[in-house]
Parts: sequence; structure tokens; C-alpha cells
Amino acid sequence: MFRFVHSSDLHIGKRFGNLPEDLRGRLREARHQAIGRLAGLARAQGASVVLLAGDTFDTETPTPAMLRQSLAAMAEDPALRWIVLPGNHDSRVADELWRTALQHAPANVTLALEPEPVDVAPGVVVLPAPCTTRRPGRDLSEWMDGVTTGDGTLRIGLAHGAIRDFSEEGSSSDVLAPDRASRAGLDYLALGDWHGLTRIDARTWYSGTPEPDRFKHREPGRALLVSIEGAGAEPTVTPAETGAFQWRTLDLRLFGDENVNEALAQVLPTEMRRQTLLRIAAQGRTRLPAKAELKAAVEHAAPDFAHAIYEDDALETVCESGDLDRIDHAGALRQAAETLLAESDDPQRAEAERDIARGALARLFSYCEDAPS
Repeated sequence: MFRFVHSSDLHIGKRFGNLPEDLRGRLREARHQAIGRLAGLARAQGASVVLLAGDTFDTETPTPAMLRQSLAAMAEDPALRWIVLPGNHDSRVADELWRTALQHAPANVTLALEPEPVDVAPGVVVLPAPCTTRRPGRDLSEWMDGVTTGDGTLRIGLAHGAIRDFSEEGSSSDVLAPDRASRAGLDYLALGDWHGLTRIDARTWYSGTPEPDRFKHREPGRALLVSIEGAGAEPTVTPAETGAFQWRTLDLRLFGDENVNEALAQVLPTEMRRQTLLRIAAQGRTRLPAKAELKAAVEHAAPDFAHAIYEDDALETVCESGDLDRIDHAGALRQAAETLLAESDDPQRAEAERDIARGALARLFSYCEDAPS
């Protein structure tokens, strides 16, 4: 039995420049602390090796502190071995990064900088495919096919990149053969690049990132605990949650007759609020007053969470004449509201123009509701 942890895409040093400044530091620290959480998972499950399948660092120029402190975190348990692969964000072309890393790497950290076998345990070899540049333009895992190892040796591939047009950055110029494990006789192929956990086949997996950094994948940060009974045996792959923060998209479906405060309360998480970034996506239909009420409810709840984004582009607004009375009964405001309502329902107008009118009417209603009486 050989047991190891497969992870990738830590992106240590990611800036999170689109988020509030006080949150950026917390998210950056969580990415660094993922090293300790991976080590803890390995110890708890009896794994002797952690494979990092690329993009350990977010850029090719991490600060000296980021690099040295990351290596120091890996060194805290000398019995645990780390195999670190250059990815497309921290590719092999970053000479200064990897030269410095080699100078300071502890004895239990192996930097897989060349496509050559790495012995990690008796009868276990890792075949790494380090990214030579950000866009290598070729399948860097191809060399694994021609590597010969002794009978009964466990062969574990380690690579970073896209399979077919399956890439974190939507690029299809750099592709890894989806059947590489079969072609190269691998017992397991540990992949990085895609930030969501994905099974390609029984022997080929993307681990996803241990600490999420966006709403895209709708899943927690995870790593994979991999156990292989022996050469040729199908691996047992068990996901384990590792994230300190949750990035959650809540689909709030409205039908026009419900209490929007209650509807929102039903979907809001009740635990780990300080560690949760929310994207609330309202859709369906609701009346104009309820739409304004929902926006106010979201704004009221938002400070409980690490961050909250509210989107209502897909929420159709239904407006009745009584709703316009809450804007004004007569005068310029009432006339403007009636004009916007007519434009929003005009089938002769383009849908984009009707959406603009609906948005303007909702904003006018909100301004009037908030105005002092």
C-alpha cells in the first residue's frame, strides 16, 4: 500500500485586488496556511508524500518572504515528503524563483524541475512534467510513455495543464493526452490547473485547489487522498475538504408572490459566516416593491459575511399601477415612472432597451423609497 496526498494550485501570493483591502490579507494568509492543512491531512491519514501539481505560487516572482516561509512550512514535519512541480503561473522559465528555492529547500522538499523520474519510496516513482513556460505549446507529459521502470514499480505521473480544451484559463493550445495514464502505464496521474476537483478516469484526476479563490466552481477547497494497493491496482481516491474560506453562489428563485425576506433567509448559510464569500443571484420575477425590499435585505445581511455580491440581472420586475403611486401620484416623477414602465413593456423595443428601462424604473423606485418624507 502506498498512500499520498494530491493537491495543486495553491497560488500563494494571489493579490485579490478586486476585493476589499481588509479581506485580501485574510485570503492571502489562508492560501499560505493551506500548506499546514495539507500536512495535517497527510499525517492524519497515514500518507507519507504530498504531490503539488503546479501553481504553488501565483506568479513567477513571489516575494522572498512568500517563498522562504512556504518552504519553512513544508519543513515543519521532516517525515513528510513534498514534491513540488512548476505550473504555468510559476513555470520553469522563472530562473530566479527556482534557483532561490533550490538554495533554501529543506531536505524533505523535492523540486521537480526536470522531466526525469523521482524515487519517492521503495518501489514508487513519480514522473513529473514541469511547465517550461506559461504556454509550452506541446504535451509535456508525452515523455512519460518512454520511461522504463522495474517490475512491480508504482508509476505516478505529475503534470499541470489542460486536457483537450479543458483549461482553467480557457486555452486549448496546451493539451495533455486524456489517456496519458493508459499510454504511459501510470498507476495514477495527478493533474493541476483546473481549480475544481474533477475525475477524468479511474487513474486520472484534477485535485482542484485546496483553498478556493473564486465563485466559478461552486465547491469547497479540497485535496485528494490517494491509496494504491500495488502496481496495476486501481487507486482509491478520497476527497477531503481543506479550505478555510467558502465561496458560495446562492441561486434565489422568486415567483412573484413570496415574502422576499423569508426567501432570502432560507438560502443564507447559518454557519461560518465570517469565512464565507457570497454571490447571491436572484432570478425569476417579483414586484417592484419586493425587489427594492430584497436589495435592502441583502445589504442588511452582508456585513455578517466576509464578502457579499448581489446580482438581480435575471430577476424580472413586475410593476403595477399601485406601485407607481409609491413613487408619486402626479408630477414629473410620476410621468417619468410611467414612461419607463411603458418602455419596459414595449414589444417594439429591443430586449436590451427594455432591460435598461426596467433597471431605471427600479432605481427610481428605490430612490423615492429612501427619500425622507
